[in-house]
Amino acid sequence: MPTSLSTPLNTAQRQAALIAINTRWLEQAYDLVARLDDRVYAASPAGFAPMRVGAHLRHILEFYQCFLEGIENFHVDYDSRRRDLAVEQSRATAMSAVQSVLARLRSNPELRGDCSIWVRMEDAGTAPEPFLTSTIARELQALSSHTIHHFAMIAVTLRLHGVAVSADFGVAPSTLRYWSAQTALAEAA
Repeated sequence: MPTSLSTPLNTAQRQAALIAINTRWLEQAYDLVARLDDRVYAASPAGFAPMRVGAHLRHILEFYQCFLEGIENFHVDYDSRRRDLAVEQSRATAMSAVQSVLARLRSNPELRGDCSIWVRMEDAGTAPEPFLTSTIARELQALSSHTIHHFAMIAVTLRLHGVAVSADFGVAPSTLRYWSAQTALAEAA
């Protein structure tokens, strides 16, 4: 994110910031799953099927996996998810998958630079050219937004299970900044 119009972050700084935010989300997911019991992780709250923490986490992780596999050949296809039910149903499997994605995000040299990549359009169907151009940075930003969106649904699911969740879990950083500014204004008034 530019600090001002005249002093934008360089590519390495921007990529490091994007990797850091994505790793932070995944570390939060790992810590959250570690404190849940198996029933809460894999089951829907009574009367709210199909809302499962495990299903949302599996979905998040598979987007990261598709991205990391796709950048190897500069073609990312988020529709080619494995839909691994073991991640959805087993906390241990999910925690292992989170650790694997974290390790790849931290060590993949291709993430340190920004370059153009092809990303398959969602629901491309029979489109003659189903891929659009994007960049590694843009996809890292999209993954962050996608993760926060699903964290919000995880938070609701956990609250329906009666599990306490931090008020800021699943809330976008921009919303947290807005809330903070509004609180500061109210206190100053």
